[in-house]
Amino acid sequence: MEDPVIAQKSPYATDVVEGKTYFWCACGKSAKQPFCDGSHSGSAFTPTKYKAEKTRTVFFCGCKFSKKQPLCDGSHNSL
Repeated sequence: MEDPVIAQKSPYATDVVEGKTYFWCACGKSAKQPFCDGSHSGSAFTPTKYKAEKTRTVFFCGCKFSKKQPLCDGSHNSL
């Protein structure tokens, strides 16, 4: 399987709204980071669905190598 493109080596601090669903870009090619814009089409990647449990700021993974996708786990620190 191909590796994702590293969109950035830091997380995306994003305000989410309780009950709203978001689709995180897993391939790293989206122009609408950290969210999917369909750029994965034709690849092995699919976006990851994230439903906000409460309104708050979350940190979506920017490097695409987090073990806790779609959220950041600090993996970018070892890239």
